[in-house]
Amino acid sequence: MGAGTEPDGSSRSDEEWERFLRESVAGAADAPKEPSARARDVAKRLRAEPGRGMEGRRSHTPARPERRTGWYVAGLPALLVLLVVALAPGRVVDLFAGADSPPPAARPAQVSPAEAARRPTPDEPFRGSPAASWASGAAGITVPKAAAVGWMSAAEVERALARSRDFLLASGLDRGVLRGEHPEKAIALINPHQKDVQGLLKTAFRTPSEKNDPLLLFSRFQPSRTRLVGDIVKTRGGLTYREGERGALQVTADVTFVYPVTRADAGGDDEIVRTIVRRELVLSWDDPDKVLTEPGTFSIVSYKYDMTNGGCGAPTGYFTPPFGTDRRVDGTGTEVDPYDRSAPVGQGESSGGECRRATRS
Repeated sequence: MGAGTEPDGSSRSDEEWERFLRESVAGAADAPKEPSARARDVAKRLRAEPGRGMEGRRSHTPARPERRTGWYVAGLPALLVLLVVALAPGRVVDLFAGADSPPPAARPAQVSPAEAARRPTPDEPFRGSPAASWASGAAGITVPKAAAVGWMSAAEVERALARSRDFLLASGLDRGVLRGEHPEKAIALINPHQKDVQGLLKTAFRTPSEKNDPLLLFSRFQPSRTRLVGDIVKTRGGLTYREGERGALQVTADVTFVYPVTRADAGGDDEIVRTIVRRELVLSWDDPDKVLTEPGTFSIVSYKYDMTNGGCGAPTGYFTPPFGTDRRVDGTGTEVDPYDRSAPVGQGESSGGECRRATRS
């Protein structure tokens, strides 16, 4: 059936079709029997994940294993919600956010020029940056109140949220992992039947590449080159949740990590650099009757991150913060504020492989 065409062969203009969508959401009963070609095209675009843009901004959507195959019909209500999202994307948060989800993030407070000019020290590695006022470690990752979703009771959702947060702690804050050790605790939470993710895990640590890079999921620094300053990593962000495919609990994590580092052989007065990583992970706690999984594990729906001061060269499996003259960046690089969480991860990325310049770090 053509775009905006009714079953009897009559056609609707674009204006009539959009009016129909609005009325349908409000409860109108004259819905067409199947989505138009235009609607199918919108749905296809919404399902697409952005690929790699500039250096330090990467994303991927892995496949999830299915226990059974067959046709799944979402029905007209789900279709209408999808189309409303396409016409008014600003309403996505209202339609899909989980219980007690936080409001959209605001731009970070500006640090005074005098404060920004103050150099970080071993005792105050976050001095001069917005992260100085952020919470430390796990305290900066919020978890919403649990309610029953899909196949899970409220108590089961609460446990899944806690384990989702455990993954963030084990992948982004564990001191051994940050020093380059294998992230055993984090990997144990990932569905072992998710073949493409397991393939990434098997090759990424041995032969890192753009496609199979441990940095896609884990924060790591090479101990022979880089040393963490102090015992504190600053964090800001949290979890939200909703019902996903086939009644699964879908958890979205959006967290920024700020790592103060220096040269591995640095003395007490050497340069301190802050590597800033914002990660978005979408995790699916699947119904074991519908998806092949193991108890206490999740499948990864998508993962992406923005990174500043983490290196612009070929993948090594580690963040490689620039020190000294290496911090000089091509003047054509895009300027970004790595502390700004007001826009989605990966929004506004440019083409090519340019290295971004931080307006403040």
